[in-house]
Amino acid sequence: MDLGIGGKRALVTASSKGLGLGCARALAAAGVDLVMNARGAEALAAAASSIRDEFGVAVTEVPADITTEEGRSRVLDAAGEPDILVTNAGGPPPGTWADWDRDDFIAALDANMLTPIALMKACLPMMMERGWGRVVNITSQSVKSPIPALGLSNSARAGLTGYVAGTARQVAGSGVTINNLLPGIHDTDRASALDTGVSKQKGITRDEARSEREASIPAGRYGTPAEFGAACAFLCSQHAGFIVGQNILLDGGAVNLSM
Repeated sequence: MDLGIGGKRALVTASSKGLGLGCARALAAAGVDLVMNARGAEALAAAASSIRDEFGVAVTEVPADITTEEGRSRVLDAAGEPDILVTNAGGPPPGTWADWDRDDFIAALDANMLTPIALMKACLPMMMERGWGRVVNITSQSVKSPIPALGLSNSARAGLTGYVAGTARQVAGSGVTINNLLPGIHDTDRASALDTGVSKQKGITRDEARSEREASIPAGRYGTPAEFGAACAFLCSQHAGFIVGQNILLDGGAVNLSM
């Protein structure tokens, strides 16, 4: 399927690895020029070079911490006037309710709620003026089914979901859509870190921890960054203009919702 977005420009944050990279690659495959961001300059340079070589699109790389005001300023300056915004940032650490204090919550909110909001506020006016734009926020399945050990993430991402619910409906009439993708467990560094935590807690190997979690997923496996990226690219396409303010699960059936 031709997604109809060849030649457009996308800003994809935290895109040197994992789901962000999957989204960047899928957009590049559709002919979209990219502004890629991540904290690690070396991994970012390698990812950007690979995309240029494979897909022949223009790629601007900006190593910066997107969760800081200075980092966002550098990334937005490089992005110019993007047609597409994909927000992503690493999730806060797991723990229990007794582990977290106010500073922990502030850090989680900064990274996983206030950062995507700031990026949207910067990009939406330009998109609305042009009469076309796509925003996809990478959040979490925890928005639909909170995960006990990820209370910081549950809280911050729920706040972002509420913001998007209202904002998406205010900008849709200008040809701009905002939607959220809610990943379950995908084969990324984040999943490996969580599996390592479970293995230490239970006294089992990481492979055993992974097998246990795979058994809890109806699809029987972890998702891949490539299939996640394909879903993101579709939401960014010309065919997705009537999808507004949605929270779309990509979790292999792990969350069972009746509606």
